[in-house]
Amino acid sequence: MFLENMANAAQQVLILYILVAVGFISDRLKVFTESTAKLSNNLLFYCVTPAVILNSFISMEFTPEKALSLAIAFLCAVGTMIVGMIFSAPFFKNKGDDRAIYQFSVIYGNMGYMALPLAQALLGDEGVFYCSAGVMAFNTVCFTHGVWLMSKSVNGKKAKFELLNIFKTPGVISVLIGLPLFVAGVKMPHMIAAPLNYLAGMNTPLAMIFFGTYIANTDIKRMLFDKGIYLVSILKLILIPFIMLGIYKSLGISGTLLTACMISASAPSANNTVMFAAKYDHSTRTASKIVALVSFISVLTMPFMIVLAS
Repeated sequence: MFLENMANAAQQVLILYILVAVGFISDRLKVFTESTAKLSNNLLFYCVTPAVILNSFISMEFTPEKALSLAIAFLCAVGTMIVGMIFSAPFFKNKGDDRAIYQFSVIYGNMGYMALPLAQALLGDEGVFYCSAGVMAFNTVCFTHGVWLMSKSVNGKKAKFELLNIFKTPGVISVLIGLPLFVAGVKMPHMIAAPLNYLAGMNTPLAMIFFGTYIANTDIKRMLFDKGIYLVSILKLILIPFIMLGIYKSLGISGTLLTACMISASAPSANNTVMFAAKYDHSTRTASKIVALVSFISVLTMPFMIVLAS
């Protein structure tokens, strides 16, 4: 089982890196460069990501049992991110303006690309359903706390937390639209559902190609010797999943739901780390090297955590 889980995790990472390689080579050949990717980042932020969120809501059928399980999985995912906030807070003070990037990479996991495909491979449709709740939680928290964490005022100080501004972000607007549609069991007509599905399908390839252009301009040697990235890996891939496993079991969560929650809790740093770095004028090279190395290390850690939950 361990080797099977490792193979599935490795396969997802390999697929990810093939897409990254496309971006890397495109940048080196000057076909699609880092500067172009940064200019295109708003397409992901304002169009593609909201489509992913809305699509996750309208593709699920509402029942009371599913709603309860969905709520539990949602709260488990939120709990994981809160634990990440607590444990990342004391660290990375020596990283200066990059501190927010390191903290963000500890708190937010790669729910859409790593968690969902692994859940599909290991648990089937039921696992995907539970992990979809994690995607909803991720987008809700990421586009509230995450926006606040990564945003800066003109003088370099942390932007003030303004509740009204949170509800103006595309991710939260999408959740506020999608949740009532899910509860009401509304089915979108094909003329609306199809374009949403097409847009949502662009998320992984675009994010990874953009990511590849950033990697092409990153010092790989410095990445391998960055102690901060290894600290991110320990917190994100080992400490936090262990803590969450204890919490889940103490709450009586078991079976497929437990395994799905652990897949989400043990996922590597989110691709959104790079997207948010580009959006809020942080170093995309720092964000890229964190996501790249932590994703690679997760090939070893995710199967171990999944086996503990099985």
